[in-house]
Amino acid sequence: MERIIIDSKIMHGKPIIKGTRVPVDIILGSLISGMTYEEIEEEYGVKRDDILAAIEYAAKFVMGEEIYSLKMRS
Repeated sequence: MERIIIDSKIMHGKPIIKGTRVPVDIILGSLISGMTYEEIEEEYGVKRDDILAAIEYAAKFVMGEEIYSLKMRS
């Protein structure tokens, strides 16, 4: 992922859009809240490819997630 970087010296090591201080979670949260790509681009100074990279980053993160069933005690 060349558009997403993690650097402990920038934003406490959160994944960000390269060349900015915009965290991936801000981009995703903006999409979830209903902002359009164009609104996000204008608001945060990122490009459409940056937004798509944030989505791809999240998707890859979730794909690697393992889910375990928890048994309830009666």
